[in-house]
Amino acid sequence: MKKVSVFLDKLYFDHDNGMGHPESQHRLLAILDMLKETKLFDEVDRLQPRDASKEEICLVHDPDYYDVIKSTRGKPRVFLDADTSTCPVSFDAAVRAAGGVLSAIENVVNSEGSTAFLLVRPPGHHAERDRAMGFCLFNNVAVGAAYIIKVLDFKRVLIVDWDLHHGNGTQNMFYDSSEVLYFSTHQYPYYPGTGSADEVGIGSGEGYNLNVPLAVGMGDKEYVKIFFEILSPVIEQFNPEIILVSAGFDTYLDDPLGGMNVTPQGFAQLTRYLKEQAEKYCNGRTIYILEGGYNLDGLSLSVKEVIEELLEKKKTEYVDINENTKADNTIREVIKIQEQFWKF
Repeated sequence: MKKVSVFLDKLYFDHDNGMGHPESQHRLLAILDMLKETKLFDEVDRLQPRDASKEEICLVHDPDYYDVIKSTRGKPRVFLDADTSTCPVSFDAAVRAAGGVLSAIENVVNSEGSTAFLLVRPPGHHAERDRAMGFCLFNNVAVGAAYIIKVLDFKRVLIVDWDLHHGNGTQNMFYDSSEVLYFSTHQYPYYPGTGSADEVGIGSGEGYNLNVPLAVGMGDKEYVKIFFEILSPVIEQFNPEIILVSAGFDTYLDDPLGGMNVTPQGFAQLTRYLKEQAEKYCNGRTIYILEGGYNLDGLSLSVKEVIEELLEKKKTEYVDINENTKADNTIREVIKIQEQFWKF
């Protein structure tokens, strides 16, 4: 059985967006109940996350912005935008969410062939260098990628973002970098409005930003085919040293915020795919970081499938990627744009 570490902390539950908000502690409670009921909690390493320092968070965030978020500490409610707010402990939770990613990176890099899953709140991929948005305060995956590059001196980090929404903050933080390859599948046009296929990066980062914008209604067949036909040749040429996954589960077929049709078995297939790629190119080093997912049953079932796949309790069969799908035209369009940078 493969080694899988799960990072969880009380602060992740204590962060509170207010009554009726879709990004609530009930998301983690549903996952935790599932892990206990299935006894998966006994099969993973349960590790304690550390806090990220201001210096580490400011590898990607503006110091003044860090101070703004810190200033909310202890205040009952501060609204940062229409749907992003803080409670008295939100700053502490956000610091520990970013720090959890750093803890997982340190664990995975120092432990042969291990993977990690971070059950963090608040999520992160919408947070910009100097702006909170989309339920996100600090950009957890971006802090992790910058730490890997600037502190651990890695040269090639792959970020795979399968969340329903485009990770605008993550894209922008590495838009001019050839050391971080950002790959995103997302419903488009939709919040936050970014992520068109022709957003490919600038300067030395040109070609290292790869967006796959999707119309509503895409499911397992489309997502798996996209990964095989677009991501596979790019991974082979990029040869990542570590893979970070912005693991949002709001593409689940009954998610209240989305219009996609991915099943829990679809997430298992994407996990199997990334696991096989990581074993081929980067000694299995992969870190999954919770982003969205607002149907509680779908979220817990999907996380169950992902963790079982990582533990090698199962090996989910792939759909037939030779079949025609609703994403075929998008696949062709993305490849046409990206073939000036990569061989397909």
